Amino acid sequence: MLSFLPGFLLGFSLILAIGAQNAFVLRQGLRREHVFWLCLTCGFSDALLIAGGVAGFGALAEAVPLFETAMRFGGAGFLIWYGWRNARSAWRGGAVLAMEGQAAQSLRSALFTCLALTWLNPHVYLDTVVLIGSISAQYPDRLHFALGAMIASFVFFFSLGYGARLLSPFFANPRAWQMLDAVIALTMWSIAVKLLLL
Repeated sequence: MLSFLPGFLLGFSLILAIGAQNAFVLRQGLRREHVFWLCLTCGFSDALLIAGGVAGFGALAEAVPLFETAMRFGGAGFLIWYGWRNARSAWRGGAVLAMEGQAAQSLRSALFTCLALTWLNPHVYLDTVVLIGSISAQYPDRLHFALGAMIASFVFFFSLGYGARLLSPFFANPRAWQMLDAVIALTMWSIAVKLLLL
């Protein structure tokens, strides 16, 4: 649990960020269209990226000890920037999820859109491969850290997809996005501080 829980919390915090992929899954969940397959696709894609990041960075950190230090400070810097971006969004406000204006999609079209939003997004690689991979090197049990982050992804996407109907009145209010962005910013900064103090 000492490695699993931090992996789960980090994975969950990173994936909470408002982006095109989450908005797409939420929108499809609200429409109840292909929810299971989209959530499974998103979770499995994240699991592959996390596994690659943890395996690659773990091996590299053991071979080159200075690499771990560089990645720790680099990861902290990225988290500070990531938190600042969400804090700025929370301060400005005005974000709201638009639900209307989209025709129903076929399963093939929905999966293609989902894969494009996942694999063509550079932030996905920063979050999963670079950030989770580099932070995993700080934990003695990288396997359980990775499993925690992977499970967080599946939990998040299935919760988002199937819980979308319950969330729609809440996220129709721009203030809700401000609160979510503020929580994400504080979480990112707290992880950055922990990295810097190691």
